[in-house]
Amino acid sequence: MRALTVDPKTAGSFQVDELPDPEPRQGELLVRGLAVGVCGTDKEIVRAEYGWSPPGRERMVLGHESLGRVVTAPDGSDFAAGDLVVGVVRRPDPVPCGACARGEFDNCRNGRYTERGIKELDGYAAELWCVETDYAVTLDPKLEHVGVLMEPTSVVAKAWEQVQRVGERAWYEPRRALVTGAGPIGLLAAMIGVQQGLDVHVLDLVEDGPKPHLVKELGATYHHQDVDEVAAHLQPDVVIEATGVGQVVFSAMRNNAAFGVVCLTGVSPAGRKLEVDAGSVNREIVLQNDVVVGSVNANLRHYRQAANALAAADLDWLAGMISRRVPLESCTDAFEAQPDDVKVVIDLDGRR
Repeated sequence: MRALTVDPKTAGSFQVDELPDPEPRQGELLVRGLAVGVCGTDKEIVRAEYGWSPPGRERMVLGHESLGRVVTAPDGSDFAAGDLVVGVVRRPDPVPCGACARGEFDNCRNGRYTERGIKELDGYAAELWCVETDYAVTLDPKLEHVGVLMEPTSVVAKAWEQVQRVGERAWYEPRRALVTGAGPIGLLAAMIGVQQGLDVHVLDLVEDGPKPHLVKELGATYHHQDVDEVAAHLQPDVVIEATGVGQVVFSAMRNNAAFGVVCLTGVSPAGRKLEVDAGSVNREIVLQNDVVVGSVNANLRHYRQAANALAAADLDWLAGMISRRVPLESCTDAFEAQPDDVKVVIDLDGRR
């Protein structure tokens, strides 16, 4: 089989290799890969800025945003040949910590978790892959061409769950949400916000192209003005921050509604300094009972929530998020940004 592999210690080392077909172990599915999504984490790995190969090996199969079709399934499992599935990214640590022991491995407390295609486990960018039945989730068959959006949707499903849990510490009835950033995470966060019946606003820098159109088609409102101006005017009950840009993060924290919740999903680069009136930010958070919470990764519950959210979404809208599909043999193109990129996908099955 062909697979996209990389040495996380060597920049630019990714390539398509011929590897032996995998043999499923007891309790595993054998899956034919259909597609993998490319995100910022993948780009960091190919630049040798992040990632760890499996112990004792230099190279790792890349890819954590999976989509595949079951070839074989264990007898007595809930899966059957032909099922459309995704593989969960994270695995709990072996100790395990209290969170991992209770299925909340997305909140691992000791950092000994592993992740497919990222940390010490091969990923899903292969024509065939295996996955434990306990870490596979089925998708509605109609999502065959867009189900690769499942993993990023699971991330924002968790973010919205965190917002809900934090808000319910007292009376909570949010009406307006601001999503900062109109990349895949921001757009999918906006999608779930709309599904919840909220008045959703999305802020991004670009003034034209696919992002404003996607926001409009979703039924949300698009903004490209200064973040302080937009947030101060909207006074959102919820902010989902998906840029990781320091100025945007602190503007969101300063300008939400009283008793508001700001959920940070974007990762900021280290080493960049920003002048912030920390006293003013602290005063706003304390006197208005605001909450700022970080959210990353997802557990099985969030994957199932994501599957439901995608099944309820407009298929044409989801398809519009996928701006480019690149065949595996041309995978280099997937890592070269183009102006109108939203989500770039590598097709693994040449028959598609």
